[in-house]
Amino acid sequence: MISLNTKDNLIAVTVMGQFTLDDYREIEKAVCYGIQFQGSVNLLFDLRDMLSYSIDVAWEELKFSREHKNDFGRIAILTGDQWVAWSMWVNRMFMSADIRLFDDLGLAQAWLAGGKLPAAAS
Repeated sequence: MISLNTKDNLIAVTVMGQFTLDDYREIEKAVCYGIQFQGSVNLLFDLRDMLSYSIDVAWEELKFSREHKNDFGRIAILTGDQWVAWSMWVNRMFMSADIRLFDDLGLAQAWLAGGKLPAAAS
């Protein structure tokens, strides 16, 4: 299940429990809408309460990332999961976005708003 909020060019997604393909497609719709009206979008992915995701979500994410490789400005991912962190590094190969991992929501939000990170946080 997801919670999805949009404001200007920021899309904030919180994943709780199982992350399904239907959830991911809802995110895709929000991103495409944002791209249409804002040009590029920033994305906050809070995955701290995600329990699992399936291979079809991972595959869809990879396809969508490649199709929209230049449509993102910044992507902040909140997670403590090493597999999610690894997949973020893989996505960096396919996207021009600045993608960063965070464990603090406030730092992630400040960075997405255009702030700079302390040297230890980047």
